[in-house]
Amino acid sequence: MTPYIIAIIGATVLVLLASVLVSPKSQTLDGFYKGFSEEGSAPSLLTLILSQVTTWIFARSLMTAAILGFYYGIAGALAYAAYYLCFLTGGTIINHLRFKHGYDNVQGFLNAKFGTTGTGMYNFVVILRLLSEVFANLIVVGQIFGLKGSFEYSIAMVAIGLITVGYSSMGGLRASLRTDVVQSLIVLALVIVLFVAMLGHSAFDMTAILSSSPDITSPGWVLLLVAGLQVWSYPLHDPVMMDRGFLADEETTKKSFMHAAWISISCIFMFALLGVFAGLNTLEGEKMLPALTRLFGEPIMVVFSVALIVSALSTLDSTFSSASKLVVKDMKLLPETVASGRIVMVAFLFVGGLFLLWDSKDLYAAVAVSGTLSMFLLPIIVFCIWGNRDVALWPLVLTFAVTVFGGITYVTESSGYTSWMVDMFGYEHKYSKLLIICLVIAVVGFVSFALGLKDKTSDSVAH
Repeated sequence: MTPYIIAIIGATVLVLLASVLVSPKSQTLDGFYKGFSEEGSAPSLLTLILSQVTTWIFARSLMTAAILGFYYGIAGALAYAAYYLCFLTGGTIINHLRFKHGYDNVQGFLNAKFGTTGTGMYNFVVILRLLSEVFANLIVVGQIFGLKGSFEYSIAMVAIGLITVGYSSMGGLRASLRTDVVQSLIVLALVIVLFVAMLGHSAFDMTAILSSSPDITSPGWVLLLVAGLQVWSYPLHDPVMMDRGFLADEETTKKSFMHAAWISISCIFMFALLGVFAGLNTLEGEKMLPALTRLFGEPIMVVFSVALIVSALSTLDSTFSSASKLVVKDMKLLPETVASGRIVMVAFLFVGGLFLLWDSKDLYAAVAVSGTLSMFLLPIIVFCIWGNRDVALWPLVLTFAVTVFGGITYVTESSGYTSWMVDMFGYEHKYSKLLIICLVIAVVGFVSFALGLKDKTSDSVAH
């Protein structure tokens, strides 16, 4: 075992110990599912901000941000950072759902508008989102310790998964919020250390970084357009973000989303610039991690790896707490007890782990597809949540069907199983195909919802 791996293991053990120590054992339903203290108090502003930030800066997102910067330059970095504008759109969605429409969860609103069909479609997409969070973060952890399929790779994923579900099941959302505060401060500190190390490197050239995406047709710029479309609907399909919007009062909630936006955008952009820097200074045929190791040395790469592991821990415990709330409180599939929530957490770890048996390229495509699936929610947000209009059921069913077809198409095209979009549109890169898919979904959704609008007079009578 190399000193590099020993240092990573040591740091990971310390973070895990800290997470276990600060995790309260919640026996009350409000503590387990709402994150309330034993005295019945809602989370503070600082807790919500740090929790929002660290649950969205997860291991796979950090790695993806750096990879996009590595391959596509500043455009890739900006594209991924743009997704974190979701905090602003998500805050607006929450504000309308809670304080204008009076609902305490997303499912209640969808059921009122579209019945069990609407909630069923939503819950399907949310479950896929949560499962993808489990295996995506475990993959990153495994890759830090060993090659795919190796003993080190497998044991790291198993250990992190079991320990995380262990302390998460102790306190549910209350535990997740408490550990998020500790973990987010660690991640932010580590990202700043990495950023400062890059700024102080002799090869660092800000001019070169800013001009690293000269081709306007670069996939990075295309992905920025995709982000511009998905950022409106993406928050609504993310239960971790939505759950934290229903905990505190209106002013605290609004501020938490606003501050989480600028902090997370800054953090993810700084991390993405590491990829841009590595891409500008890479040797022929060299991949990102070897390039970063050559440029910075193993001590800095320990910081890099620990940042990924801590962000994975934070996202996993939040995923487990959101999964338990979804199944027990929102879907009401099990009795509303703490024991039921713990059973759900273990089940999601097990099912999410099963996905790891798939081929890696298919898993990465599956992670990316959740943003595409969220697009069926876009017309709901515009027409129903913000516009306060009632719409017939058929536009939702049509939009959902087109969205699912688009998601499947993206997976098969990006994994190389199909290529009909190349023949039809002439674009070979997956982000160009993704942009076309998102545009089609948006057009179908807006046109069908406009045609399916119910008369305002009949709406008011029905209400």
